[in-house]
Amino acid sequence: MIEKAVLKINPNAEFSVNADDINQITWLNGTTPIPKADIEAKMVEVQAEYDANQYQRDRVYPSIQEQLDMQYWDNVNGTTNWEDAIAKVKADNPKD
Repeated sequence: MIEKAVLKINPNAEFSVNADDINQITWLNGTTPIPKADIEAKMVEVQAEYDANQYQRDRVYPSIQEQLDMQYWDNVNGTTNWEDAIAKVKADNPKD
């Protein structure tokens, strides 16, 4: 998460982090060091954004091939299997 926070502050930053330790950042190729407090504050934001989007990670849809097959057979048979499958994933993993 340190890497994501640094890159949110400065997308062009060049650095390395040893052992995922914020106290062991090496700034490379003339990158201006970012204060530890700024990185820590941005880490809180990154974590909040990650947590807020948990539903996106939980929504596992059938593969595209499976969805196309469902759509084909729904068209042939007059069924709603594809719509039902997608609706179930969304209902089981709401945004809120």
